[in-house]
Amino acid sequence: MTGFDMARILITSALPYINGIKHLGNLVGSQLPADAYARFMRQTGNEVMFICATDEHGTPAELAAAKTGEAVADYCARLHGVQAELAKGFRLSFDHYGRSSSARNHRMTQHLAGRLAENGLISEVSEKQVYSHADGRFLPDRYIEGTCPNCGYTRARGDQCEECTKQLDPTDLIEPRSAISGSTDLEVRETKHLYLRQSALKDRIDQWIDSQQGWPILTTSIAKKWLHDGDGLQDRGITRDLDWGVPVRKGDQPWPGMEGKVFYVWFDAPIEYISATAEWADANGLDDAAWERWWRTDKGADDVRYVQFMGKDNVPFHTLSFPATIMGSGEPWKLVDYIKSFNYLNYDGGQFSTSQGRGVFMDQALDILPSDYWRWWLLSHVPENSDSEFTWENFQASVNKDLADVLGNFASRVTKFCRSKFGEVVPEGGAYGPAEQAVMAEIATRLAAYETHMAEIEIRKATAELRAIWVAGNEYLQSAAPWAVFKEDPERAAAIVRFALNLIRLYAILSRPFIPDAADAMALAMNVADESWPHDLDDALTALPGGHGFSVPENLFDKITDEARDEMAARFAGKA
Repeated sequence: MTGFDMARILITSALPYINGIKHLGNLVGSQLPADAYARFMRQTGNEVMFICATDEHGTPAELAAAKTGEAVADYCARLHGVQAELAKGFRLSFDHYGRSSSARNHRMTQHLAGRLAENGLISEVSEKQVYSHADGRFLPDRYIEGTCPNCGYTRARGDQCEECTKQLDPTDLIEPRSAISGSTDLEVRETKHLYLRQSALKDRIDQWIDSQQGWPILTTSIAKKWLHDGDGLQDRGITRDLDWGVPVRKGDQPWPGMEGKVFYVWFDAPIEYISATAEWADANGLDDAAWERWWRTDKGADDVRYVQFMGKDNVPFHTLSFPATIMGSGEPWKLVDYIKSFNYLNYDGGQFSTSQGRGVFMDQALDILPSDYWRWWLLSHVPENSDSEFTWENFQASVNKDLADVLGNFASRVTKFCRSKFGEVVPEGGAYGPAEQAVMAEIATRLAAYETHMAEIEIRKATAELRAIWVAGNEYLQSAAPWAVFKEDPERAAAIVRFALNLIRLYAILSRPFIPDAADAMALAMNVADESWPHDLDDALTALPGGHGFSVPENLFDKITDEARDEMAARFAGKA
């Protein structure tokens, strides 16, 4: 597939969890590369639906709300607003940014659960869980702490000891206590939960994964490991004893024995991809047919290419659990065609840490520098094939060399020189010569590679080609030296400048998936609004005729000084 197939592309990014502001590693692990791909696909003529939402249910949301003293619904509404604004700040071009707590998602989750039950894929399981009298609730394993019976670590969790890594059950702990209240007034009680019988769908899921062509090795290796290692694909609990969540119902009917329970967050969260598309239709005054054509193969979604973006920790849920829900429903829902998974972005020799104040978070990043600076570094270092590491030295070098010295300097030199010699209009001048033809040939080769990499979602390779296209223009300008030629041959100097101004317009178009604000600034300076992809490079580089007005853009990018770099590094180093 290429970017020019004029397809319908459905793109979903993993849902960021509601409990707080995400760091740059979260951003580059799903939302940001998804945005670059969505922007490219729109520019190349495809119809795109780009969906994301906040993931709002589960115990962590309740605990985060309790710390602030807010009702959990109010907390989630506030944090959704915060995350939505940060998404806008980073220019993430979602068609809709929804909420997993929406009424649409309640109904869709309950509907699919009912369908699974009708198809014999839900079982009721009695199990013993720890109940805290002080907290008035059952405690998930990780919210029970105590002394590890293996190594004596006093803060072992009910699922695993972080000190010796031994897998544990809450009843294994010595002197267990609630991690919420610290109370030791705990009791083991029997409770019933619903399980999705994933094991019954194992062979079908396995065959489906085998049928996919060209998935990243990271994606398929994780999926296959979960399918075949150990005891293979296991049935999974899909309910919890919590107050906050989607109430357990069979469609619009009560579910006997499940009163007071909610669906598990990892059951309802992926369903929000569908629900958020329905929310998009609602928000735009459209009927159900508008969103169903993206999701139901009996309503037109059979010609949709569905691409998911996520960090590697989310792969099992999107290759196994969510497909099991969709397949098991027996309804004609669209399954994902391609899953783009990412490794981790580490921070300066360690990991990002909210509790330690280590690393840069999305709000802090935008307070320091405009979004394009971060977008460019993150996308040009996206952890596709292995973990990446953010360092301030590398960030400074990338901003200063790529953005300021290459792209920004080119736009500034060309426009200022033209203004001084020809005024703020594209000069008529002579015809393009061998030097321009050579640059066009190099750009044509680079552009073809860029398009291929973007269509194949090889983001890092695409940024390398884009940078090489910028460099080609810079080297051309330096070699052609219109400031020297002007004295002897103003006609030739005019042709050089006209070609260079057309390059700025081209750079505005090609750069938009990665640095949209700079792209806007270049397009505004060149007095053009057309964002259409350059299918014909000859036309693209003659699009600004002689006499076309332009303006000199303000400095596109400021360099990061050594002093500023050191200050930022110290600020985000974390607690000693």
